[in-house]
Parts: sequence; structure tokens; C-alpha cells
Amino acid sequence: MDAKLLEILVCPVCKGKLIYQKDAQELVCKADRLAYPIRDDIPVMLEVEARKLSLEEYDALA
Repeated sequence: MDAKLLEILVCPVCKGKLIYQKDAQELVCKADRLAYPIRDDIPVMLEVEARKLSLEEYDALA
């Protein structure tokens, strides 16, 4: 994931900061507990494509 792109991307729901999860290939919004997928190095920033984080996943975030 390009660092400059990560700096300008925000959550489409709350406009909050995203956390890059390299292993899962996702961008996570902690505020909304949503994980947006990255497919073929392209972030899919659509709420309908995001998955809801479980409580365990949310608690594990830094």
C-alpha cells in the first residue's frame, strides 16, 4: 500500500483515519468498526463492501 495514498484516504462513513492491516489486506476504521478490503492493490472504499469487525478484532487494534 502506497504510504502517500494511505495518508489521504479516510473512512467514507465518518471521514476518520484508517489503519492499514497488511496481513488481512484491509483498511480499518476503528470509529465505525468497519474493515474495507484491498483488492489488487486498490482499496474498495464502499460501505456495502466493508465488513463489520468483531469485538475481539476491535479490542486487538492498537
